[in-house]
Amino acid sequence: MKEVSFDDVMETVVRGFEVGGVTILVVGSLAAFVSAVLSYRRVGGRRAYEGARRNIGRAILLGLEFLIIADIVMTITVDPTLESAAALGVIVLVRTFLSFSLEVELEGSLPWRRRAAGPAN
Repeated sequence: MKEVSFDDVMETVVRGFEVGGVTILVVGSLAAFVSAVLSYRRVGGRRAYEGARRNIGRAILLGLEFLIIADIVMTITVDPTLESAAALGVIVLVRTFLSFSLEVELEGSLPWRRRAAGPAN
């Protein structure tokens, strides 16, 4: 029987998060497309399109979060070198910028310019 190392387990965990992230991207995008097609007649082309963009953006945001988790776990457990940490930093910066851009586009304003959802205290 083969002995399973910590690195093997962590690589499997990372693969799981990567597969989860890609699955969210694919299934979420397909679901948004199907939803838009089904709602086209009911709400019209423009609203169906806007709903699809919003739902695809949400799928991308969630998928990116899973992929960032995979990168972090890989860097801190399997390949903890200065080079991999620098690569992780660049990846997280790029993905954070993408997430921020998508959220601004979905919400229509910068996070610090949004009003609180509830009544002011």
